[in-house]
Amino acid sequence: MEHGSFTDNSAATFSLTDEDHTIANAVRFTLNQDPRVTFYGYSIPHPSEARVNIRVQTTGDPAREVLKDACQNLMLMCRHVRCTFDKAVEDLKQPML
Repeated sequence: MEHGSFTDNSAATFSLTDEDHTIANAVRFTLNQDPRVTFYGYSIPHPSEARVNIRVQTTGDPAREVLKDACQNLMLMCRHVRCTFDKAVEDLKQPML
């Protein structure tokens, strides 16, 4: 769910349900690498509630698009790590000559 202004789309807060620090820290990492981001922060309203609020402010680009790009970059990084790991496992399974 997105909470933002109708007049300024460069800042918005997004609520992600069934998520915690794991995804929030990973998204923070990718957003911190984006030069369009001027501020990023997240909070978990209550420990017993499985929800994280993510605040994104940009230099002018729509916050929704910047967050979407960050999530896509995160998926690419995860895919690269998974492929690298799978290749290393396969290499170890090969008999030594």
